[in-house]
Amino acid sequence: MKKVLSLLFVSAMLTFSGTTLYAQDENAQPAETATEEVADTAAAAEEMPAEEAPAEEVVTEEPAEEVAVADKPFTQVLKEKFIEGGAFFMSFVLLALVLGLAIVIERIIYLTFSISNEKKLLSQVEDALNSGGIEAAKEVCRSQRGPVASIFYEGLDHFDEGLDMVDKSLIATGSVENAKLEKGTSWISLFIALAPMLGFMGTVIGMIDAFDAIEAAGDINPSLVAAGIKVALLTTVFGLITAIILQIFYNLIVAMIDNIVIKMEDASISFLDLLVDFSKKNK
Repeated sequence: MKKVLSLLFVSAMLTFSGTTLYAQDENAQPAETATEEVADTAAAAEEMPAEEAPAEEVVTEEPAEEVAVADKPFTQVLKEKFIEGGAFFMSFVLLALVLGLAIVIERIIYLTFSISNEKKLLSQVEDALNSGGIEAAKEVCRSQRGPVASIFYEGLDHFDEGLDMVDKSLIATGSVENAKLEKGTSWISLFIALAPMLGFMGTVIGMIDAFDAIEAAGDINPSLVAAGIKVALLTTVFGLITAIILQIFYNLIVAMIDNIVIKMEDASISFLDLLVDFSKKNK
């Protein structure tokens, strides 16, 4: 019995010892494996050539979008271009524009005050002739403004000399008044022709300067000739602008003169008929 118990005890001890050793072997194996993996990794790192460090990405800041510049006023652009065109020839062009506009303004004011209601004046003269005679009619014409009233006054002033003299005085006075209406318009036409000529002269001189720069440099470089060509073109542009502005006002003035002259002629014919009727009544 003792032998059996002894054998069972020995068997149990052997079984427990084997189980413990097996468990220890299982626990030791992952550690050994991990160690081997670390060693393999280190060896691989040593065998592999050192990789170059990734170059740092150069961050290039994109230029900020240019803020759209508000369009400059037309007068500001015109002023800058005028200065760039050069002071010498541009001053002559500007002088032609200023003098031309001064004459234009004076003519428009004069022609505006020369416009009158010739039908109303003719009716007033007729009433004055019927009520007070020649002197009353002359007083009516003296109180009115405009070329028509001046023509009527001269006709009445020569009434005592006969209707033939009245007709001649009407024609002569009409010619004088027509000349007064056209006074100064020849200067406007002169400035209209002169402004482009000054611009073209600046163009020619600018081109000469450009070719002088090419000759001095011995090479055709756009930067050398750009300044001369720019001045040449700017003087031409401003000369043409001056001519266009003055031409528009010149045509307006001519139209106003033609309108007044036509009314003067119609009124003169009606006035002469009125005097003929008045002369017949007073015979």
